[in-house]
Amino acid sequence: MDMVEFWTLCSTNNISIEKESIEIFERYSKELKYWNEKVNLISRKDEDNILDRHILHSLAICKYNDFRPKEWVLDIGTGGGLPGIPVKIANPEIRIDLIDSIAKKAKITNMLADHTGLRNIEVFNDRVEEFLARSNKKYDTIIARAVTRTINILDWSSKYVKSGGRYLLLKGGDLDEEIEEAKKKYKKLTFKLIDINFLGYNYFSEQEKKLLIIKGF
Repeated sequence: MDMVEFWTLCSTNNISIEKESIEIFERYSKELKYWNEKVNLISRKDEDNILDRHILHSLAICKYNDFRPKEWVLDIGTGGGLPGIPVKIANPEIRIDLIDSIAKKAKITNMLADHTGLRNIEVFNDRVEEFLARSNKKYDTIIARAVTRTINILDWSSKYVKSGGRYLLLKGGDLDEEIEEAKKKYKKLTFKLIDINFLGYNYFSEQEKKLLIIKGF
């Protein structure tokens, strides 16, 4: 996929991308591929599909949700900046923290974040539960991409979601058991599962990619 196809798909699926942001996406995708050859940030077999299978996938969050200016977002287990950096590029007005427990991944992600030239984006090398307990910071939105079971994410971070806040979690496959497990412990929360479907690009629906939205805080 080239940048023209990428921008067209975003526009077709109601993901608004400014022209100047396209250059940032292009630079980010090239740098992510370059560093992935040195540190395993994404699957090596996907290196030629970064724009569609990784960046566009991250932007599914933006297809189904809007972000308010200056809201605080946390990306748990960001790896190479996914989904946090694409979400930030598409929504430059948000404030976002990206966290990963693996030092070499956090170091590269910090460099990738710096190279976007965007403000209000920080990367932390830490375990999320320890980082949150120490900082006592609260977030409007918490995002993650294929990190761990839903109940683990909630256990680590639900105390640090603001009133009216939400989770936007990119997942895949059959999630019935996983969601039921979380519902039993977090009875006050609401869980909504969306099948990701991009007009003009069938990969996500074929791979059973989903977005889990959790609210009720």
